Amino acid sequence: MMRAIQYDRFGDYDVLHPVDVPRPEIRSGQALVRLTLAGIQPLDDTVRSGKRGAVKPFPITPGGTGVGTVEEPGGSALAAGSRVMVSGGRYGVAVDGTWAEYVAVDPAHLLALPDGIDDSAAAALSTGAGYLTAYLALTELAGFRPGGTVLAPGSGGAVGQAGVEIARHLGASLALTTATSTAKAERSRAAGYEVIDLSRASLRDTVARLTDGKGVDVVLDGVAGPITGQALGALAWGGTLISIGYSAGIQADINVTDLIWKAAHVHGFLFALFTQEQINAANTKLLDLVARKEITPLVDRVFPLEQAAEAQRHLIEKGPFGRVLLSL
Repeated sequence: MMRAIQYDRFGDYDVLHPVDVPRPEIRSGQALVRLTLAGIQPLDDTVRSGKRGAVKPFPITPGGTGVGTVEEPGGSALAAGSRVMVSGGRYGVAVDGTWAEYVAVDPAHLLALPDGIDDSAAAALSTGAGYLTAYLALTELAGFRPGGTVLAPGSGGAVGQAGVEIARHLGASLALTTATSTAKAERSRAAGYEVIDLSRASLRDTVARLTDGKGVDVVLDGVAGPITGQALGALAWGGTLISIGYSAGIQADINVTDLIWKAAHVHGFLFALFTQEQINAANTKLLDLVARKEITPLVDRVFPLEQAAEAQRHLIEKGPFGRVLLSL
């Protein structure tokens, strides 16, 4: 038997409940992983609340990311005891996920962890997929080049923090994020981010001032809501806005002249755009950057597995600064 979190109907946080269930039996070609940490992501909330279709039949074990050790290698080339990160797959949506002591996975979705990276850093890297998203968005969709400028709104979120760090790694001359309060702006600056305090300054005006009126080359929009229109107006001529998430709402008002007169490019981001090989290659690169301390994924708080409902509420409602994890 094993401990897990499941829900048997869509609803609010209270549909999540701890259960004792049999360990998953691995099918042909699969591997069994004993998890140590799992990530809490906005997608988990979207699926649990019933806002997304095409999920597996109830009951559902949530969780799309995690780290742990190989318990049964099965079809994997990794030895038992190898430390691994879940990389890709539709865990917690199409199949049971990582909010459990054990998960059965396709070996293609496992990456071995370098010795220099602890479980917490690896879990923070994968949770929210901010670093993976930023890397693929900038290199594959935006065609980003050294010397370019990037705005990644949301200084406490996965895309905001990762967008700044990945842009810097790729040679950005300016990498900006935003904060909705002075307190969060100050915390962001203390963490090393260049941040626009939206409670005190206009996004569009500040970007114009910092770029000598040019605007930014790329926006990584993981926030949406009112930010999208403002960020579109902050683009440079021929710039690119990549729509990634919607933590501030799914509706956005835009000025269409910002699209037309700026000759703007707008992309929607989905992992379905990329092959598993691309995802694994990007995550391997990112793990190397963590090991070399070129990027530093932050953890806001770690909850015990049994407090998964509280952990999910913390992520969605409390505006954490860094990733939220579950300890198994």
